[in-house]
This record gives sequence, C-alpha cells and structure tokens, in this order.
Amino acid sequence: MTDVNGGEISADGRPGAGAELAQSLSEAAARRPRRKDIRPLAHLLPFVRRHIGDALAAGFFLLFSTSATLGLTAAFKEVIDKGFAKGSHGSVNSAFLLLGGVALVLAVATAARFFFVTRLGERVVADLRRALYGHVLSLDPAYFLKTRTGEVLSRMTTDVTLIDQLVGASASIAIRNTLSLVGGLGYMAVVSPKLAGFIVLMVPVVLVPMFLMGRNVRKLSATAQDRFADAVGYAGESLDALDTVQAFVREREADRRFGSAVETAFDASVRRIRARAMMTSVVITLAFGGVTLLLWFGAQLVLKGEMTPGTLAQFALLAIMAAGSVGALGEVWGDVQKASGAMDRIAELLNAKPGIAPPQAPKALPSPVRGEIAFSDVAFAYPGRPDLPALNGFTLTVKPGETVALVGPSGAGKSTVLRLLLRFYDPQGGAIRLDGVDLREATPAEVRGTMALVAQDSPLFSGSAMDNIRFGRADATEDEARAAADAAQATGFISALPQGFDTPVGERAKTLSGGQRQRLAIARALVRQAPILLLDEATSALDAENERLVQQALDAAMSGRTTLVIAHRLATVLQADRIVVMEEGRVVEEGKHADLVAKGGLYARLARLQFGVEAA
Repeated sequence: MTDVNGGEISADGRPGAGAELAQSLSEAAARRPRRKDIRPLAHLLPFVRRHIGDALAAGFFLLFSTSATLGLTAAFKEVIDKGFAKGSHGSVNSAFLLLGGVALVLAVATAARFFFVTRLGERVVADLRRALYGHVLSLDPAYFLKTRTGEVLSRMTTDVTLIDQLVGASASIAIRNTLSLVGGLGYMAVVSPKLAGFIVLMVPVVLVPMFLMGRNVRKLSATAQDRFADAVGYAGESLDALDTVQAFVREREADRRFGSAVETAFDASVRRIRARAMMTSVVITLAFGGVTLLLWFGAQLVLKGEMTPGTLAQFALLAIMAAGSVGALGEVWGDVQKASGAMDRIAELLNAKPGIAPPQAPKALPSPVRGEIAFSDVAFAYPGRPDLPALNGFTLTVKPGETVALVGPSGAGKSTVLRLLLRFYDPQGGAIRLDGVDLREATPAEVRGTMALVAQDSPLFSGSAMDNIRFGRADATEDEARAAADAAQATGFISALPQGFDTPVGERAKTLSGGQRQRLAIARALVRQAPILLLDEATSALDAENERLVQQALDAAMSGRTTLVIAHRLATVLQADRIVVMEEGRVVEEGKHADLVAKGGLYARLARLQFGVEAA
C-alpha cells in the first residue's frame, strides 16, 4: 500500500513500521558521534540561566569543596609536623581536631555541592525534554518527510540521556577535578618548587603511553558498540515482525542469527577489554613508578633538612589528588565529547522551523463558523517532488452543511485535499478559504479547531475508552462523551467491556476490533462538535457488518455539518449531496450518482467496475 506521497506504508497505516522500529533501536544502541569541539554545549546555557540561583549555589560549593580538599592536605601536614614530631599529647590532639574540623567542613561542602549540582542538572534536562517535545509537536508533516520518526525519537531519548549524564554527573566531575588539578598543581608549586618541577618532567612519561593506547581502546570500543547495535537492530526487526517469523516457523533461524550477532559483539568486547586491561597495567606501572621516584626524591630532601616530613606527606597527597583528577578528567572527557555531539543533534532539532506557522497578524475566523469551503485554482506538490503535482488547478466550493464525496483513482489527490484543508501544508498556487478567510491568514490551530477527522485507520491511544473519546475535546463532560458514543454506535461494545468506559484499551487500542476502533474514532470526532467533518476512507477496511454499523454512525455524524467524504467504495457515497470526481489533481466531473453514470465518463467506468452492468 502507498500513501499520498507514493511512499510505502504498513498494513496498520504507519510508515515502514517494522523498519522504523528496527532503525530506531539500532540508532539508540549505536555509538554516538563525538565532537572535539564542545561549543554546541553552549546551547544549554539558556536552560541554566533560568535557574541562576541553583547555578550560583552549585558554583560556590564547587569552589568551597575544592578549597576544603586542599585544606585537608594542610591539616594532614600539621598532624605530622606539629603532632607526631613534637611527641606531645596536646599537640597531637590539636592537630587531629584541626584535621577533623576540616574533614567535617569538606563533608558539608561536598553534600551541598552534590545537591545543588544534581538538582540543577535534573532541572535543566527536564526543561530540555519539555522544550524538545513541545517543539517537535509544532513541526509540520513536511519536516517528517525528510526526517525519519525514529531519528527524532532517537534525539529525544538517547541524545537527551547523554545530556542528562553530562549535566547530572560528568559536568560536576569535570569541573571539580579541573579545579582540583589547577589548585593542586598551584599548591604543589608553593609547597615545594623542586618536587613540582620533578612532576612536570614525569607527566609526559605517564600521559603519552596512556593517550596512544587509549586511542586504540576507543577504536575497539566503537567496533564493539557497532556490533552490538547490529544485534539490537536485528532483534527489533524480528520482534516487530514476530507473527511473520512464527508463521514461517523461522524462530530457530532468527535465534541463530541473533546469537551469532551477539557472539560477534562479545568477541569485539573481549578485544576491547584486553586492550583496556593492558593499558591499565601500563598506566598503573608508570604512575606508581613515578610516585615511587617522587617519594624517593622527596625523602632525600627530608634527609638533607630541606623539607619537613609533613611537607613531603602533604606534597604526596597533592600529587595523588592531581593524578586522580587527571584520571577522572580522562574518564569524563569522552562523555563531554559525546554530549557535545548529542547537543549538536538536539540543537538542530530545536532550530528546525515549521513551514506552517501562525502569521504575524492572524485573521480571525467568523464566529460561529458556517463551514463554507472554497478551493480556488489550487496547485500543490509535496516537498521533494515538485515535478509531480498532487493538485493541479483544483477548484471546488462546498456550501455550509453540504455533504460532498471525493472519488477517483488512487493518486488523484483526494487525501491531499484534506491535508491542505487541515493546513498540514500550504498550496504553491491558488487559495483555500474557510468562510471567506484565506487559511494562510488564520492560525493553524483555529482552522483545525473547526474540523473533525476520521481516517481509514484513525490512531487511538493507550488509556480508557473515555480517555480516547475526550481526546477529541479535553473539556467534554462525561454526558457529552457518552452522547458521542451513542451517536457513533459505540455504547454497546463499550458497555460490554469489563469496566465500561473506564476500561483500558491498550496501546493503540489493540484490544478492540477494527470496527470498534473506528466507531470509537467517530465518537472522538463527534465530541468535538466541529462544524466540518472530514472522512477519509473511514469504512474501507471493515467487514460488511461493521461497515453497516459505522456507516449508520457516519450518517448521524454528517447531519448538520459540512462534510467531505473520500471513498473508494462508491456504495458509501450514493447519498451524498454531490459527488466530485477527481483525476490527476483536478475535478473532471461532479453531480449526483445517476447523472454521473448517465454521462458515461470516469465515474461511470468506476461504477461499472464496482456495481456491474446495472450501474450503467
């Protein structure tokens, strides 16, 4: 089956549902791009500025806890030099009281830092999620013609998770360790310039092998993640089409292929683990060798009387602190780069501008809306296919309260008429007016508020039957919702459900039959009490009994409303006030059924195919 753009759609009406899910799962598990340029993270600043109080408190306690950590080394020096060295109980007690006091201050500062930094991070991510979702809801269908839904979901989930990891943990770790490294190095230079110079000479000996081996580890990590993504993608594809797998008795083959993919991913992971273990061994050997040399050199200074034992101990603590900070920065730098790449993708989505937007000075529709619709010489081609117009000089006027049926072969442009009327797109030529107001001069929300749509496969949502009906109008009372269900011939089956109107219907209402879902969708449309009703193949997928029930509901729904009906089954449009025949994006015939059959044109040929010779 194809949609109005000629793209393939699945049997449930969703574009490439199986491939979309598999692609989305694969992308969610796959390696995210890293950016050495971390400037995209600046897009987070507006979200941080909204909570400047928490940001300032987090910054203050970051500095405070770092200072307390450095102060802890000074207190430790006092314990050794003024406590143990003097051999006095009073001196020892005083030194340890000082050490305990500094440790208490450090504990309080660290707790406050954790609280404010984490709360700020969670608040920023929550605001980002809301802004992202709200913005995606404002994008028009043209955006999703060039961007897969799975890609959008990937940015809203996996990429935001990377930002969450950054602002909730990695950013705090990075800033804290940067401050500790700078403060520690500066303090070491003050405590002992000679030992500080020795460390400067030792740093390249430790870091160069670490970076060289780390590059190989990153490549192996990327390979392992890619192999795992392949496995997840295949699993998603198989599970999405599980009924097909079982119908062809291919469970064992699917399990074998997934198992093979998992083993390939495992082998890649083992290679990464082996390289990481070797790197860890080399780095630890070099680091502890450097610390040993440092302590030996410091011991020589102590023996010469150029340094006190406490100073050497303090310097060793500062060196360990600085080395730990370097290691921690190395660990989180990859997270920062990944988050930068993720933020770049998120910013691209946030910066996407909807092609359909309210004008600067919108024109209000008449109140109440009468429902007069006028298409005047409308020309339209879908984005990306300008050489294949869906409508070409289309002209049609629908009177208030009139029921007009649009018929014609597939690709004639029937569904495009409804899409333009709902202002999912704007025409490239001509004009569409509602009660004399050009739709481009009105706000899209106001235009859509005057219409109720029932499509061939109207999507429903998880929740109860009542929730789905009220989706049509959030402020509808229970009595209004039940009245809509009565008019849609839906009360009977809803009342038979275990909890009646409060019964959960499952994801996309899968617990209901096709006819029940359609009648629930009609009730949702009726509760809107909109003056214009749009029916797009509302009964084409139903059996005869359900079609009869749904058609009865539709006949009641059309009463007193301007109605546009699209149908391939001509039997469903025989009672329309007017039948408009479309071909190649324009009107070729219009009139009553009998008159059109008598003309012997396109409609007569369609009627003969469906009704046989009696229709002629």
